[in-house]
Amino acid sequence: MKKGLFLKSTILIFSIFLFASCGSSRSRVVTTKHEHNRSERVTPVYERTPAAEPEDKKAYKVVRTAKKFEGTRYKYGGTDKRGMDCSGLIYTSFLQEGVSLPRTSRAMSLQGERLYLKEVSVGDLLFFETNKNRKVINHVGLVVEVDDDGIYFIHSSTSRGVIISSLSESYWYNNFVMARRVI
Repeated sequence: MKKGLFLKSTILIFSIFLFASCGSSRSRVVTTKHEHNRSERVTPVYERTPAAEPEDKKAYKVVRTAKKFEGTRYKYGGTDKRGMDCSGLIYTSFLQEGVSLPRTSRAMSLQGERLYLKEVSVGDLLFFETNKNRKVINHVGLVVEVDDDGIYFIHSSTSRGVIISSLSESYWYNNFVMARRVI
């Protein structure tokens, strides 16, 4: 009888953890949107040559780690190759390089230094409000490239899994809230 109770308790605790990731918490972060320039012409990432990477820079190491998960399916609460949510991707990528971050996108948005878009560089975090009914941060992405064509970030989308997107895409541009540097 005690084993059954233990199993139910364990499942309940695990379920609570899953619902705590990627925006289910009720605490509110007050934010204002920055003005940002939108590039009219966007070259798909797969057609572009990668920027030179300084080997010793921790931000580039975090990006390389995140890119290893590209193509991984979306899984709410996930933090590994079997599936990841947006904050799980960021949490795991930074942790593998020795940087501990909170587990949820909303909590991550309180870390580090807030940036203007013109200050953003590789390794910085971008935060979004994608729920029309609730004006709270519920999505995060990691900047993988910044150039004259725009800002590109890796994230886990519910429909396509871990992908690289451009901030100049209208959906992301319109839902962008802020950028932060944590390393």
